[in-house]
Amino acid sequence: MPWYAVRPRDDADPRWPLPGTAEIVLKAEDPEAARAKFESAYPSQPFGSPGVPVPDTGAGSFRGDPDALIVAETGEPPASRDRPA
Repeated sequence: MPWYAVRPRDDADPRWPLPGTAEIVLKAEDPEAARAKFESAYPSQPFGSPGVPVPDTGAGSFRGDPDALIVAETGEPPASRDRPA
C-alpha cells in the first residue's frame, strides 16, 4: 500500500488541524482513501454551530471542499527515532 502526503492547498488555511506541520503522511490504497482517512481523523468541530447543527461540518471541516486539500503519493516517512528533535 502506498504512502500519501495530505496538505492544504493554501498554507494559511485556518482549518488545518496541525499548525506548524506542513503535511500529514499516511498509508492508503489510493488518493481518495487517503483523503477519507484524513477527514475521519480530523473531522471538524463536532457539530458546526448552533445555526448549523450538522455533525462533522464545523469550522475545521475539509469535507465538501475537495479543492482545499492536495493529496500526493510520497515515500515512506522516516521512523520517529530517525526524525530530528
